Amino acid sequence: MSVLAMETDSLQLDAEVAKAAGKAASEAYRSQKPYPYGSFDDFLPPEVLDRVREELKALPEAETSFDRPQEKLKTSYVPERLPLYTRNLFYVLNSRPFVQFLENLTGIKGLIPDPYFAGGGVHVVANGGHLDIHADFNHNSILNLERRLNVLIYLNKDWKEEYGGSFEIWNNDMTEIVKSFVPEFNRMVCFNTGSTTWHGNPTPVNHPQGEPRMSLALYYYTATWDGTKRSHSTLFKPRPGTADQVDRESRRHELLQDLVPPIVFRRILGPLRRLGF
Repeated sequence: MSVLAMETDSLQLDAEVAKAAGKAASEAYRSQKPYPYGSFDDFLPPEVLDRVREELKALPEAETSFDRPQEKLKTSYVPERLPLYTRNLFYVLNSRPFVQFLENLTGIKGLIPDPYFAGGGVHVVANGGHLDIHADFNHNSILNLERRLNVLIYLNKDWKEEYGGSFEIWNNDMTEIVKSFVPEFNRMVCFNTGSTTWHGNPTPVNHPQGEPRMSLALYYYTATWDGTKRSHSTLFKPRPGTADQVDRESRRHELLQDLVPPIVFRRILGPLRRLGF
């Protein structure tokens, strides 16, 4: 039986089951260190994700592609350009019943889903690709909201640890790995986000048949952003004793933010990103 009860065709969530599932796992979730996180196997009815996998055999041109030392061979696809069933699943995961599941799980009240799916959608990491350990951007500037929670749902059938791409959680000072999750089909991982919530999938994907690592990614916010908080883009941290590279682009942005007034920084950041700085 899946964690959440959902109609296969309509994708309608049972709101009471969703709230109860969140409450049942709340203590375990909130007590995790170094920051709250949780994992759920058999999260949705498997028929739902089977239909999603079938639709995603043909993907449109990616909106975002990364191929640099910190983010290699990673592409993402926003829901509105995906087939109908997959698109509707994203909308359901932005709906009130699912948000209430998350609020009961995390204890974070007033969670706000992102109607733009900024940075979210379907994520694909090709063979040889990886995502280094990082903390996510903390401010949605379009909505002026504070990022609080990530949800990842994996689509990979019969995935083994040796195929790479496991999701890792690291401690605050980046001295050791705390937990690792193989990105298995119908496994959901969610976690609180902040400026020191270090995570990623740094081990390169190495599937013997060349299949990519695929996931659904959704982010949730609260209306708690104010002028006392400092915004940042993705912050990468090299793992000790590895060949991980320092993200010099983020370093330049941080230095610039320290040197110029906020209004000037916001005006010049966009052009600098387009130029590759």
